[in-house]
Amino acid sequence: MKRSRTSKAWMREHVNDPYVLLANKEGYRSRAVYKLIELDERDHLLKGGMTVVDLGAAPGGWTQVAAKKIGPSGVLVAFDILPMEPVHGAHFIQGDFREDAALAKLNEALHGRPVDLVISDMAPNISGVGVADQARSMHLAELALEFSGQHLKPGGGFLVKVFQGEGFDDFVREMRVHFEQVFVRKPKASRGRSTEVYMLGKGLRGQGK
Repeated sequence: MKRSRTSKAWMREHVNDPYVLLANKEGYRSRAVYKLIELDERDHLLKGGMTVVDLGAAPGGWTQVAAKKIGPSGVLVAFDILPMEPVHGAHFIQGDFREDAALAKLNEALHGRPVDLVISDMAPNISGVGVADQARSMHLAELALEFSGQHLKPGGGFLVKVFQGEGFDDFVREMRVHFEQVFVRKPKASRGRSTEVYMLGKGLRGQGK
């Protein structure tokens, strides 16, 4: 009964959420778009002609924003293990970005262009067990960071969702090893009670691919 009441309360909050209402009005697939829009306005992440990889892209809200910003001269490759409806201006790969078959499709889609920016709004399926959920979340962030180190060009950027908790400080230190500048951002569209923040790395150090 308690879970049912909680679920109903969440649904009432969700359908009345101003960002949900705005996303529906403006034709976006999720309220999460306004997090990326705010971060882009503050940190100037997306520019015309860029090459961008979107990890964990479904349902495609971030992909919609990125495709508009980089325009027809840019290249956008979106990954997810789940299916996703096409987004104009984006190349979607359904698969695990760690697997060779998916990476081969990525290389084909890039046509030899170096990657300027990797964005990741991935989150695990929530089990309700806080310690386990936090561990899975940090693991996804670490995988995204590893991918960035392998595919970004030197000087490239990386934006990733993380949750503050166990492993967060270690992840921040690891980001600082790989990037010249590291920032923690909390967009207004992130719900206040959530421990969700976004880590932004600018200026990949060393030799990218």
